Amino acid sequence: MERGEDLELSSRSRADAFAHPAFFYRSDREYLAAAVDFVTEGVAAGQPVAVAVPATRLEPIRAELGSRADGVRWIDMTRAGRNPGRIIPSVLRAFADAHPHRRVRIIGEPVWHGRTATEYPACVQHEALINTAFGGREATILCPYDARALSRDVLADARATHPVVISDGRWSVSPAYDPERALARCNEVLRCPPGAAAVRFDAGALPVARDFALRVARDLGMARARLQDLNLVVAELTTNSVVHGGGSGTLRIWAESGQIVCEVRDEGRLADPLAGRHPVRPDQLGGRGLFLVNFVSDLVRVHTGTVGTTVRSYVALH
Repeated sequence: MERGEDLELSSRSRADAFAHPAFFYRSDREYLAAAVDFVTEGVAAGQPVAVAVPATRLEPIRAELGSRADGVRWIDMTRAGRNPGRIIPSVLRAFADAHPHRRVRIIGEPVWHGRTATEYPACVQHEALINTAFGGREATILCPYDARALSRDVLADARATHPVVISDGRWSVSPAYDPERALARCNEVLRCPPGAAAVRFDAGALPVARDFALRVARDLGMARARLQDLNLVVAELTTNSVVHGGGSGTLRIWAESGQIVCEVRDEGRLADPLAGRHPVRPDQLGGRGLFLVNFVSDLVRVHTGTVGTTVRSYVALH
């Protein structure tokens, strides 16, 4: 690929800095060639390499690499990254932190054709927060975007969340790069549907809130295994509200598109934009609540501001 002169100057002055380019591809052949080159360069340099892309993309890359695929970490992003909120701690940081003294290379594709309008703002937030989570780390994370299938708005968001864009074989610094603005725009007020079951809670009513949520979800047809996940979600979110959100809150629950949606609102404000996305150490005491909610949920949406915080978890019925 031909690199722009401006990127060359930046690269020479920040040789060990974190790199986070967006790659706009327009054919399967272009995608495969770029992925293979990226992995091959990393393997040749002795760098740990991970490929976290949709399952349909994994096998062609692995087949093209042949023996060079040995030692590469392969991750189906449609499963590991179904909830964008768990990609940073459970995919990207998990891999990078396993190699603390080496530069790592990761292909991460969190946005693909078929992401729903409900999921998409969480994807943008994820891409913007990568820059904060990896600032100063020795890592390169390449994010492919299908320029054939994704809308102009999606590609514009990619330019806002990535400092460098690769398009038509050329690297260039993105003049639209502004991750803070992208985060602010996607910090959307979450409207609740009329008629959603609701209950108020405080420290003395946490068990009541959990029983209420499980009863409603069971009546809506949630499978037993997923009821266990929902129980964890409700327990963590309501406890967080009591401890960090003013001592009380409101729990709402409803069914939507084959999922149970559990929402907790309180009067607190999230000061850390990476809350729930920090990896959890095995010996860590506390601070696991939002991480666990991200881990078991199929999607998590958050809105925080001066009037309070809303955390919304989506858990599939089956």
